[in-house]
Amino acid sequence: MEHIYNKVAVFLFCTAFYIADNSNGVIPVLAAVILSAAYSYFDGKKVKMAFTAAFCAVCAFLPELTYFLPLAVYDAVFENWIWVLAAAAAGIHFQNLPIMTFVLATAFSGIAVLLKHHSRTMQKLKKQYTELHDSSREMAFRLEQSNKELLKNQDNEIMLATLNERNRIARDIHDNVGHILSSAILQVGAMIATANDPAQKENLAQLNKTLTGAMDSIRKSVHNLHDEALDLRGEVKKLFDGFTFCEAELDYDIQSNPDKKLKYCFISIIKEALANVMKHSNATRVTVKLHEHPALYQLIVQDNGTAAGKEPRSGIGLANIADRVASFNGNLNISSEKGFRIFVSIPKNTEGE
Repeated sequence: MEHIYNKVAVFLFCTAFYIADNSNGVIPVLAAVILSAAYSYFDGKKVKMAFTAAFCAVCAFLPELTYFLPLAVYDAVFENWIWVLAAAAAGIHFQNLPIMTFVLATAFSGIAVLLKHHSRTMQKLKKQYTELHDSSREMAFRLEQSNKELLKNQDNEIMLATLNERNRIARDIHDNVGHILSSAILQVGAMIATANDPAQKENLAQLNKTLTGAMDSIRKSVHNLHDEALDLRGEVKKLFDGFTFCEAELDYDIQSNPDKKLKYCFISIIKEALANVMKHSNATRVTVKLHEHPALYQLIVQDNGTAAGKEPRSGIGLANIADRVASFNGNLNISSEKGFRIFVSIPKNTEGE
């Protein structure tokens, strides 16, 4: 926009110079406007050189056009110096105006050069500012994405550390307290077998019952800890590590910790689906997607095989998958178009039967 303002200012300056020198007629003004507008409208170095040459040619027949030489200089400077000099030479050679006119025209041309230089400098600065602004916004966006990814990874690491700690506690209870209680139960049983006093036997039997109840309670707690500490992603990764039939890809995106029954359901479905690929498919690639949405979990197992041995929804394995999904009030869709595909969606906050 500043370029246009400068160009209009140069044109008005030249027009005032033309009128102040007691010149008359609008033809030089119109010719200057037409040539300058055409110069700005068309792109291309050759085209602009042609319009600069046209200015020189018109000066030969219209000497008054020399008053608008600063406008031609503003257009052509920093692009085609040779044509600017040619225009100046043509304007001076083909007219009989006073010498002061040429002096002023030359001075005004110098001012036009300064304005053009200032305009080009401002354009470069604006371009650099825009690039810097865009670059900073892109960098800020990338930084925000990196922060989100770091937070996501941090949450995953915290959850994994929590699960590992639960597993450790479960193992410690099982290995230490569980073994001690088992030994105590055996010792009490031996004492009951060797005791002769009925009252003593009754007391030992009651103690044995108490220890057995404690053992059952600890065993249940250990199992619950182990089930809650089950790392779904880790277990699915183990299945993939043991799957060598064809190329396999896992797309896992679950941030929460699903119920233990649902974890076992997903593991069983994936295990059955991979087994079906090995038994009934000639696939060279299988993809497993396990995603979490606001209201449901989604599992997709798809291969690119074309030789499924059974029709969709037939076979014991697929029937087991259907039963597991139904126990969570989920939806199951099986198709064999463009490869075999199992699509499972299970709503959240549901407990399997």
